[in-house]
Amino acid sequence: MLQRIFFFAFFLVLLVAFKPLISCTSYLVTKGASKDGSTMISYAADSHIRYGELYFRPSGTWQSEDMITLYDRGTAKPLGRIPQPPQTYQVVGFMNEHQLSIGESTFGGRSELHDSTGIVDYGSLMFLALQRAKNAREAIKVMVELVNTYGYASTGESFSIADPNEVWIMELIGKGTDMAYCRRQKKEVNKNKGAVWVAKKIPDGYVSAHANHSRITSFPLADGIKSITCTSIDDIFNPEVTVVYAHDVISFAVSQGYYDGPDEAFSFSQAYAPLSFFNTRFCELRVWAFFNQIHDGMDDYWAHVTGVDFSKRLPLYVKPNRKLSPQDLMFFKRNHLQGTPLDMTKDFGAGSHGLPYRWRPLTFSYNDKTYFHERVTVTQQTGFSFIAQMRSWLPDPVGGIFWFGVDDAGMCVYVPFYAGITRTPHSWAEGYGDILTYKDDAAFWVFNRVAHFAYLFYDRVMVDLRKHQERLENKFATLVPAIDKAAVALYEHDAEMARDYLTDFSINLAQQTITEWQELGNFLLVKYLDGNIKQEKNGVFLRNPWGYPKPPIFPGYPESWKKRLIEETKDSFLMPEE
Repeated sequence: MLQRIFFFAFFLVLLVAFKPLISCTSYLVTKGASKDGSTMISYAADSHIRYGELYFRPSGTWQSEDMITLYDRGTAKPLGRIPQPPQTYQVVGFMNEHQLSIGESTFGGRSELHDSTGIVDYGSLMFLALQRAKNAREAIKVMVELVNTYGYASTGESFSIADPNEVWIMELIGKGTDMAYCRRQKKEVNKNKGAVWVAKKIPDGYVSAHANHSRITSFPLADGIKSITCTSIDDIFNPEVTVVYAHDVISFAVSQGYYDGPDEAFSFSQAYAPLSFFNTRFCELRVWAFFNQIHDGMDDYWAHVTGVDFSKRLPLYVKPNRKLSPQDLMFFKRNHLQGTPLDMTKDFGAGSHGLPYRWRPLTFSYNDKTYFHERVTVTQQTGFSFIAQMRSWLPDPVGGIFWFGVDDAGMCVYVPFYAGITRTPHSWAEGYGDILTYKDDAAFWVFNRVAHFAYLFYDRVMVDLRKHQERLENKFATLVPAIDKAAVALYEHDAEMARDYLTDFSINLAQQTITEWQELGNFLLVKYLDGNIKQEKNGVFLRNPWGYPKPPIFPGYPESWKKRLIEETKDSFLMPEE
């Protein structure tokens, strides 16, 4: 009995500690696993206070005295200032002008390892690396040097880091706060400043994923003789190196009592983010959902990802049974465990309209017991999501496409923004509206209005919504090859003209999307007003010969809902015989 009480107490502590972090699902696709030889990563910024906007950082040159202020990504609190480098690169969203792209998901890990003195949080790490690095290996080096120099201000984090040729996963966590007086600096300093971390290159032809739980377990150790592994960050530029890790990643875990065994058996994940029901059912299940759609044999891991048996962990990466496109990743972003025993449209929580969403909180109590909702890939609180596509055979301004969508990934439209654009559309731009400031033409609010209406009558409205969503995204995919060709021809003649051409294309497409989604919202309101369905054909509402609306359709409730109602209310609503 005491053991059971302890388990539930520990489970509730985890829920409180991780509540803001249950978010973000990221996919990683190597060149050999994609249809056209591009590399790809994805990301979903799931947060109840994250606003969907397209970030833009122009390139710049800086003097030695120039500084940049770093802010906490979760609260906007200023953390500190650091010097600017001589040059920074342009960034669109989370892709820079060299097609380097970075995504993340927070795994939290051991709470005592948070460094209260650090000033570089996970968000700053991403943006600073994008502004200072040209490729994935450079980005890893930049990130390591930043946390070692200024301290790491966040909890455990998984990063997707990709350029047009390579895809890496990096996991990093701080070392806590242990203050001591430093005679040289004449002040108290943190002896544990920095982080422990591991970065692994995903083998070509494979895909990986992470979703708020540490995914790197064991890894080959450096042997010093033409090793594929290194502990010196400078050695990462050796093309034979496919694994790099902090020199003290194992010894620190041993010193803290997290691990006691041979170095060869060390698991980063188990040492710094031990398995629990929480991080298997709410996190690993989303990785499984992605793998399950592209790799055979995933049923073998069902007991693990449902939190029943921790003995058989998911692999870090798998070989897909088909080549993937950006549109495939868009589809995977919309997963609600359809086709599995946990299909979110099928259980009682889906209500009368098969809604695959559950309003927060994630857990709830009843009769002194704690229950939970599933936490699936597609979720209502997504601020924005993206598919970053990097193509090595094209000039960087043309080769990088940042497929960007705001709000719920299940109901957004992914619009292509080229890496070489020189500005962003005002309705999508950073600072145009925010989570507490409504603007009727801001992309985030336009998509939210439609999504909120769809939540009311999901099974009906999604038929119309998906029709428009698929048409637009298929249209964009068809246009891209022609735009590529024209932009490359321009680039060979005049690089700036090519950038202007790509900017006009992306901005026009983004604005057309907003206009069409506003019209869709108006159409849906008319069609489904008051819970009935207006008769229409090809988007035109039908009238009788005298212009009066044809009678609406009253679809009523599905048989499953009727059955539940009668079982609960018995004959309370039974019509008496006349």
